Parts: sequence; structure tokens; C-alpha cells
Amino acid sequence: MLAREDATGRLFVDPGSARIVDLSKVRLLHCGVDTVRQLYRGLLRPELLCLFDKPGTIVDFAGERWHAGRVSKDSGYQYKLQNADLGFVLLLKNYNAKVENIGPHLKIEVSPHAIDSLSPERLQARMDFYAEQILTHIERNQCAVHLALDVQGWQPPADLVARMHCRARSARDISGIKEITWETKSSVYGRGETYMFGSAGGVQLAIYNKTEQAKATDKLDYWEGVWRRRDSFDEGDPDNYNRDQTVWRIELRYHHSVIQQFASGSVDLHTGNAIDTNSYAAFTPHLDGLWRYGMQQFKLLARPGYYEPIWTLLREDARVDLPVDSLLDDTEYKRNYKTSRGFSGKNVELFLGNFVSLLARERVGARKGFYRLKDWECWPVIRDHYAAKGMDEDGLYKHLKNILEERHVRWGRAI
Repeated sequence: MLAREDATGRLFVDPGSARIVDLSKVRLLHCGVDTVRQLYRGLLRPELLCLFDKPGTIVDFAGERWHAGRVSKDSGYQYKLQNADLGFVLLLKNYNAKVENIGPHLKIEVSPHAIDSLSPERLQARMDFYAEQILTHIERNQCAVHLALDVQGWQPPADLVARMHCRARSARDISGIKEITWETKSSVYGRGETYMFGSAGGVQLAIYNKTEQAKATDKLDYWEGVWRRRDSFDEGDPDNYNRDQTVWRIELRYHHSVIQQFASGSVDLHTGNAIDTNSYAAFTPHLDGLWRYGMQQFKLLARPGYYEPIWTLLREDARVDLPVDSLLDDTEYKRNYKTSRGFSGKNVELFLGNFVSLLARERVGARKGFYRLKDWECWPVIRDHYAAKGMDEDGLYKHLKNILEERHVRWGRAI
């Protein structure tokens, strides 16, 4: 049989087995930015703190009405202002920095409908405006993004976890859990509905039943509108959303520290300069590059050395839907890692010992303490130091747990 290669074709031939896979019924509905988080450093305006005197009330801020309240320590912040109609959550006052000092005191989270309704430039201007109302001595402190592709005509195979190869140190199949709430406030029900790979502090891949998640959060009408309006990547089939068929989402979540690694390590092929961005608007032309990178880090294999055809289709054909020109072909994407080379590993181990002592003193459990450690900006240095000693994340958690248990047994909890 003689076959001719076609860059947009949907027939895939496995040269090893001569197996032919027809993906003509797979429909790529929408690839876009699902979540934006823009971080800022600065000095909190002290007069704002009075907005939180009565948590749970509606307050006036920046010409709009907001719900003011406190948030859990796990978020890293103390207060929030939320307006779900506008699509913004403002997290204020970092727990790890004093209110009278300049620090990372603001994170702005943006919902899909706000991202969809504003161009990247207008969205950035809106976020910067809110930041100016909250902080003085403002400095952007990088962004985080989630990229999401919605598809029909495909569903994850039962052995997805076994065939997904990735650099990530953790993989979770949470299909047996009746309900779970993620950072994205997504609730998932049933079995075989959700898979996650990687950690929230790096690059994370989530594959889940978007139809069920949208129903659970009462957002199905909104997403059906997006899928109908944005139909589709398939020019010959402009109305390809089928409301009677399940939509699956493939989502790549990039922590702000990873975006910073790309910003300092990726190079403009024409000038040779690092792209050096610190805002969502400036980074948007590079989101196609991020999608391609993520789909190469997580590899769904049909057999060793051969991609499952669907993964090639999703990686090569999807383009992030934004009103900006992509710089995918003009940029060499590379992450610039800061490692502990040339840096005394003793500092890492001394820190971990002191950290465990504080956990014991404050009666914080090993699991919660470990999650907080992973959220810290210095986590990559700690992780890499112990990885060089042959200890993965699971081993490091057990190491921390054992030290904490020893502190309790030898010295008691009231250290």
C-alpha cells in the first residue's frame, strides 16, 4: 500500500505493524486559556484592610461591588475580594510577608469568561488597574496559565495511566473518587472521569470529562456557547459540536515558576535575546509554544517509541485561540533551571531541619507541611538537591515525615 503524507490528514499508519488509525471523527472544539493568575509584589495600601473588618460582606472597591472575606492559609494569602460576575478574584496579604514590608502581596485570578471577553492587552490593563488600587511600589511578579483543549469523538483509554510517559514525578488516577475539588474549583463525579499527572508546583496535565464537570458547576450553557461559537479547527465542518456526545478536556497547567523559567530561558531566533516577559499579555504570543512543549513532556504511547496517533493530532493541530500572532516559529523554547550547583547543599539540609522543628512546634502534620514546602519559590532547589542524592519527591516526603516523628518522640510536641 502506498500512502502520501499530509500535514492535515487524519489517517495514521504505524510503520511497525502497518496498523491504520482513522481519527476523522475526532473533533477539536476549542483550545484556549482557561485560567490566568497574575502575581504582583508591592506594599499594601493600609486603608484597604478595613474592607475586611466584617468578613462575608459586600464592599465597594475600584468602582465595583465585591464580596470581601478571609481565605485559608493553604492559599498563601489572608484576604480575598471576589466578583464572580466580573470573573476576578483578588488575593491579598501574603502570609509569609509582613504587611508593612514590600512583598508578594497580591495574586489576581481570572475566570474563563473574563479571559474570553477581553483581549490579552485589555485583560492585563484591568489586572494592572486593580493592582494599582491595592499596592504601591508595584512590580509584576510573573503569571501562571492553564491551557485547555476540548475534544469530542475520543475518550481516554482504560490503561491511560500505564501508557502515559512523562518526566513528572507523580501521577494520579482519581477516577474512583465520587467528588473532588481542584484549584480550578472543578467537581468531578463517577469512575474513569479524571486523570492528573505532575505536580501543581510545576507542569501538570489533567484529562477529565468536561461535560460532567460543566454540569456539576452549572456552567454547561456557557461552554456549549463557546463550543458552538468557536467551531472549530476543522474548516470543512464548521458546526461540529454534538450536544449528545461527551466532551473531554486535555488541560496543561503551568505554575508561575515554570513560566519564569521559560521567560528567562527561551530565545528569539531573530535577535538571540531571551523573551524576558513578566506579564500575561506579553507571554500570550508564546502560548502555542507552551502547548507544544507540554504535549511533548507528557507522551501517550501506543508502544515503546511510538506515539498514540491521537496524541500527535492534539499536539500538532491544536492552536491556542487568541487574537495575537503566535511566535511559535520564531522562538526556541527552553526552560532555564536554577539548580543547587555551586551552592552548598548544607544550607538546604539545615533549612529542612529547622523547617521540621517549626512544624513540630506549631503542630503541623507532615503532609500539610510538605504541600506548603512545595508551594514555596525555593522548592525547585530543595527538590533538585535531594534528587541528586537519589531521593524522589515521595522519598523526600517520607524523609520529612520520619524527621518530624523523631522530633515528636524525642522532644515532644511542645518544642
